[in-house]
Amino acid sequence: MDFLPIKLALLLVLGILSGPYLPWPTPVFHILLLLGLIAMAYLHFSKKTGLATFGLVTAITVFFMGAMAQQNSQAKNQGNHYGHFVENDGETVHLKIREVLKPSAYTHRYIAQVLHIDSRNTSGKIVLRVPQDSIYTPFSVDDELLTLARLDSIPPPLNPHQFNYREFMARQGIHHQLRAFANEVVVLPGSRTLWGMAAKIRARITQKLASAGFEGDELSVVQALLLGDRTGISTTTYDAYKDAGAVHILALSGLHIGILLYIINFLLAPLGRFPRGATLKLVLSVLLLWAFAFLAGLSPSIIRACTMFSFVAYALYLNRPRNNFNILALSILFILLFIDPNLIFQVGFQMSYAAVFAIVGLLPLFQKIGLPKNRALRYVWQLFMVSLAAQLGVLPISLFYFHQFPALFFVSNLILIPFMGAILGLGILVIALALGNVLPNPLAMVFKGCIRGMNEVVSRVAAQEEFVFKSISFDAVQVVLFYAAVISLGFVMAQPRYRRLLLLGVSILGFQSWTYYQNLAAQRKNNVIIPHRYGNTLVLERSGRALRVLGGADASQQLINTIVIGERLNDVAQEPLKNSYTYGQTSLLIIDSTGIYLPNKSADVILLSGSPQLHLDRLLRELEPKWIIADGSNYPSAVARWGRTCAERNIPFHQTDRDGAFIWSARDALMDVAH
Repeated sequence: MDFLPIKLALLLVLGILSGPYLPWPTPVFHILLLLGLIAMAYLHFSKKTGLATFGLVTAITVFFMGAMAQQNSQAKNQGNHYGHFVENDGETVHLKIREVLKPSAYTHRYIAQVLHIDSRNTSGKIVLRVPQDSIYTPFSVDDELLTLARLDSIPPPLNPHQFNYREFMARQGIHHQLRAFANEVVVLPGSRTLWGMAAKIRARITQKLASAGFEGDELSVVQALLLGDRTGISTTTYDAYKDAGAVHILALSGLHIGILLYIINFLLAPLGRFPRGATLKLVLSVLLLWAFAFLAGLSPSIIRACTMFSFVAYALYLNRPRNNFNILALSILFILLFIDPNLIFQVGFQMSYAAVFAIVGLLPLFQKIGLPKNRALRYVWQLFMVSLAAQLGVLPISLFYFHQFPALFFVSNLILIPFMGAILGLGILVIALALGNVLPNPLAMVFKGCIRGMNEVVSRVAAQEEFVFKSISFDAVQVVLFYAAVISLGFVMAQPRYRRLLLLGVSILGFQSWTYYQNLAAQRKNNVIIPHRYGNTLVLERSGRALRVLGGADASQQLINTIVIGERLNDVAQEPLKNSYTYGQTSLLIIDSTGIYLPNKSADVILLSGSPQLHLDRLLRELEPKWIIADGSNYPSAVARWGRTCAERNIPFHQTDRDGAFIWSARDALMDVAH
C-alpha cells in the first residue's frame, strides 16, 4: 500500500464497481471529475495545503473517474447504440461478425456488431444465433450480414441459482440476441479488419496442422495453447484439465505471455550489441507480444497479460530495479481506463490478476521458510510454492464460480509447468514451418507426442476423483473474508506482530462465523420448487438442508446440483412423482398427459404436465384452484390456450418458460396424499 499506483488502482476499481449503484446521470460524473481535476491542479500549484488534503482530493477524483468510465461504457449512455432505434420487427439490420462462439448442439452462435438499423448508423453488439442446417455454411469473422430485425432481450435465468447468462453478456455490453435461419440472411461483401485477418490466419494454421496429422484432442489443445481458440475442445477434455487443476494451461494468460517474452528476449539478445539495439529490442518485443495477442483474438486474459508484460519489457529496458506490484497496478490502470472498464467483471481477468498478485506477494514469504540444498529438490520445491501461491490467489474466485477444488493441482503443475517453455517454443516453430510448407514429419510427430503426453498426464491426474472436491457452496462474502485472511497471513509471515496476528484471527473468525450463519439460515428454510425443464416435470421439496426430488431426475442432474450448491443442501433423495401432495395448508394436484383427475376433489395449486387433453374451463369450475401452473413439459400452443382461459376466469396462471420456477414456502413438510 506504500506504492502510489496500487492505491490509484484500488480507487479506480472501487469506482467501477460502485458505478452501477450511483443514481446520478452521466453528466454529473463528468462535472464531478472536472471539478476534481481543477481542485487537484489548484492544490498542486498553490502549495497552500498539505499532502493529506491533496491525497484526499486525488482519491475522490480517481474514484469518480472509475465510476464515469463504467457509466460511459453502458449502452444506455451511448447515443448511437442500436437499442435506441429498434422499434418493431420489420426493420433491416446490418451486422458484422466479430467473434465465432462455440456452437451448441443445435445452434451456431456469433458475436456481431450492429452497423445499421435501416439507414441509421449504429453501434453495439448482439448475440446472433443461427440454427444448424446441413446446407448451411458457418459465417466467419468480418462477414457482413443483412436480415430483418427480431431482436429479443437476453432472457434471465428461469431457475434458482442458474447461471445468469443475461448478466454475463451485459457485463460485455451485450443486451440482445437475434435468431435467424440461414435462408433469412443475406451475406454481403465486407471490409477486412485486423480481427478478420487474425481469424483467417488462425484458420489457415489449423488447416496446415490438420494436414500435418494433428486431429482430435491434440489439434484442439494446440489451438487453445497457441491460438487462444478453445471452441474445438471437447467437454471431456476440458473437464479433465479442470479436475486436474491445469485448466489455466488451456487459457492464454500470463504464463504463456511470460514464456513468450522470455523466448523473444532470448532470440533478440544479439541486438543489444549494436547502438540503440536495446531500444530496437524493446520495440520489437512489444510489437511481437501484441501481434501474438491479435492472432489469439484479444481475449481479456491476453490483453491483461500483454499489457503487464509490456510494462515488464520496459522495466527490463531501463535495466533498474522494478517493483512487480507497481507493474501490475499500472497495467490495471491502463486496461480499465483505456480499453474496457467492464473487464473487471470477467472471471478470467479476476483469476489472472489474483494468481499473479498472490505469486508476487506470497512467494517471497514462502521462500523464507527455507529451500532444500539439493538443486533438484530446490527446483521442485520452488515450483510447488509457486503453484501453492497461485492456487491460494484464485481459490476463492474458483470456489465462487465453479464450486470445486482440485486437490492434486500441484501434481499436474509440477509435471507440466517445467516443460511449458519447450512446448510453446516447439509449437511456435511447428506453426511457422507448417505455414511455410516445410514442416518435417519427424518434428510434427515429436510435437504431437508432447501434446498427447500432456493430455495423458492430465487425464491420469483427473481420474483420481476422490481428490476432486465438488459441490462446494461459496458466496461473495466468503470470497472477501477469505482474501482478508490470506492477506493477513501474508502480513503475519512478513512481520509477526500482535496487531497483524489479531487481524488474521478476526478474519478467520469472521469467515467461520459467516459460514455457520449461512448454514444455520439454510437449516430453517422450507419450500417447494417447480422448476422449468423442457420435456420434464420435477417437484423439489426442500426441508431444512434436505432436498426431496419428486420425478425423474436423470436429465435434470445439473439443475439439481445447482440448487444443492446455492441453497447449501447436504442430503438429496429421489422419489417417483405422484398425482397429489399437500404442503402445509396448500394442496397440489398434478395432471399428467392422461388428463385424469377426480372432479369432486378440490386443489389449491394445479400443475399441468405433458400437454394433457382436457377442458380447462370445466376443470376450473369443478376444482376452483387458486393457481394454475404449466411447466416446460407442455406444448407452447397448449400453454398459450390455457393462459387465455385463465385470464378470462381471472385465475392466476404461471408458465415456467416465461415466469421461471414456481416457488412457495410454509413451515410444514410436504406430505403425500393418498389417491
